[in-house]
Amino acid sequence: MITIIFEAHSTSMDNEAKLSSGWNDVDLSELGLRQSAELGERHRDNSPVVVFCSDLQRSYKTAAIAFKDTSIPIIIDSRLRECNYGELTQAPKNEVEEQKAKRIHEPFAGGESYGDTSRRMREFLADLKANYDNKTIMIIGHRATQYGLEEHLLGKDLDVVVSAPWAWQPGWTYSA
Repeated sequence: MITIIFEAHSTSMDNEAKLSSGWNDVDLSELGLRQSAELGERHRDNSPVVVFCSDLQRSYKTAAIAFKDTSIPIIIDSRLRECNYGELTQAPKNEVEEQKAKRIHEPFAGGESYGDTSRRMREFLADLKANYDNKTIMIIGHRATQYGLEEHLLGKDLDVVVSAPWAWQPGWTYSA
């Protein structure tokens, strides 16, 4: 069994502007920099053996800041990316939120569906299970990352997970 600690990336410039980043490679805000340091403090006494994050800087910079004074390896994996919103990349958050339920199986115009992101997560989890049995790992990702965890590890229906309200909290723990 693998223990997975999931943490959402820290606040980005687009988050503060209420824009949906998708695959836009936006940087962390000043608040996000502070949150990243706080994440490291929260996990000082229960450190994972490895941290995985997406290749988008809001994710990997969160990891780099949180674990900068440790020997914990940080592995970047593009399968952990947010959903590609295509033509709605950097659209106002409410416009993307209104589309989410329609985009579970049908891709965003010029982008991908949440089904696509969940398939990426399934592949990632298969690799994780092959290499980290009986370990605690961390994933610093995006909402689409967590949707895949909820579907594949908790058996929740993707339509329900994507449509449900989401609220930040200081980490979620899953078993794989």
